[in-house]
Amino acid sequence: MLAVQRKGTPILLHANITNQVARYLIEMKFIPSLEGAEVIKEEISHGGSRFDFLLRKNGRGIYLEVKSCTLFANRVAMFPDAVTERGKRHLLELAEMARNGIRSIMLFIVHYPHVQWFMPDFHTDYDFSLNMLKVRNDLMILPVAIEWKSDLSVSQNVEILEIPWDYLHHEVKDRGSYLLVLKLERQKLIEVGRLGKFMFQKGYYIYVGSAMSNLRARIKRHKQKRKNMHWHIDYLTQVTDGFLSILIRSSQRQACEVARSFSSIMKSGPYGFGSSDCKCLTHLFWSEKSPLQREAFHDVLQRFRMRHP
Repeated sequence: MLAVQRKGTPILLHANITNQVARYLIEMKFIPSLEGAEVIKEEISHGGSRFDFLLRKNGRGIYLEVKSCTLFANRVAMFPDAVTERGKRHLLELAEMARNGIRSIMLFIVHYPHVQWFMPDFHTDYDFSLNMLKVRNDLMILPVAIEWKSDLSVSQNVEILEIPWDYLHHEVKDRGSYLLVLKLERQKLIEVGRLGKFMFQKGYYIYVGSAMSNLRARIKRHKQKRKNMHWHIDYLTQVTDGFLSILIRSSQRQACEVARSFSSIMKSGPYGFGSSDCKCLTHLFWSEKSPLQREAFHDVLQRFRMRHP
C-alpha cells in the first residue's frame, strides 16, 4: 500500500519513497532553513554509519539524515512508532559530528499538514527520546509537515513544526500509566487473592495500571511468571497465554481516567479488580476479540498519549 486517506487528505505510507520526497523538496527550495542547499551525494558514509544525503550550502557540507513520520493525532506528530536502535545511533552520531564542527541535520518529514507540534514518542521509545533531549543543543533537529495532493504530488506548502522542549523535559520520565493486554485461550476459574474466585472467559483482557516511578521496572515484574502475589493482576498474568505492555508516560496520575475510557468500549471485569485504592469499579476489561484491531481502542490510546503540550 502506497498511501491512505485521512479526512480527505492523502498520507504516504511507503517510507522508502521519503528520501525521494526529501530530495525533491530540497531541490525545489521548499524546506525552510534549507533554501539554497544542493544535493551533492546520496547514501554518504561517515564513521561507522551511512547517512541519506550530503548537501552543500554556502560552500559548506551538511550531512542530512531523513526520517519518515506517519504517527499523528490531536495536532501532534510523534516519531518513532516502534523502537529504533538505528534512529538512536544516527541521532548520537550526527550530534557528535556537529560537536566536531561538521554541519549535521536530522530532518523529520511528517506526511500530514494539520499538525502543530513534533515530539519524540517517549511512550514507545524512551531511550530515543532521552537522547533527543540530550543532543538538542548540539544537533539541528528539523521537523516539517508536508501536504500530499489527491494525485499524490507534493504541495509546496512546507511548515516547520514546533518542538515543545520544556514540556518534553517535564514529561519524558520513567513514570505514568500502562496497559497490559492479556490473552486467555480458554475459560478458566481463577482465584484472585482476597478478592475471591472468578470465572474468566476466553478472550482478551486489558488491565490499566499506574507506576509514578520506575515504570519500566514495574512492567518487567509483570512479565515474570515466578513472583510473590501482590496485586490482583499477578494472579491473571500467571495463567494468560499472551502478554503485551503499552506505556502512557505522564507526570499526571491518569490511570483512573484511562480506565473510565475503556469501560465505555469494553466489558468490565470483576468488581474491585485493581481498584482497591481508588473509586473505580474495576481496572480490568474484557473483549472477545483483540482490542488492538478496534479503532475505538486506538482512539483512547491516542487521546492519552498524544496530548497537546
